[in-house]
Amino acid sequence: MTIEDPIADMLTRIRNANERFHPRVVIPHSKLKETIAQILVAEGYVQDYKVTTDGTRRMLTVTLKYKDKDGKQIKVLTGLRLMSKLSRRVYVDKNKIPRSLDGLGLTIISTSQGVVSGKEARARGIGGEVICMVW
Repeated sequence: MTIEDPIADMLTRIRNANERFHPRVVIPHSKLKETIAQILVAEGYVQDYKVTTDGTRRMLTVTLKYKDKDGKQIKVLTGLRLMSKLSRRVYVDKNKIPRSLDGLGLTIISTSQGVVSGKEARARGIGGEVICMVW
């Protein structure tokens, strides 16, 4: 089975696992997916990620993050939205980088200098393709 849009598949797997309060989710590995997972860990939306080998294939295991409040688990990652799709790519220049939830969320952008958060892209003064928004 081939996956048409691997980034959309990754975000959907994380969203679905998060909805059901699963502790971790396993995703087929790629360097782009690993970089996105690294940004999610750095910004505090997921707990950790690990690259493992399942026979001959490399897999990315993302450990999701939840908070306990009054003995009940609360999601840290409340939403994921894919912005660029195969049929419609979304590009922005350095002055029009979108802010997720008026700056409370995270925007992930693929630039000529690599995949970075929207905050970092604004600081560097570069634009690129908006991959997704996280809140």
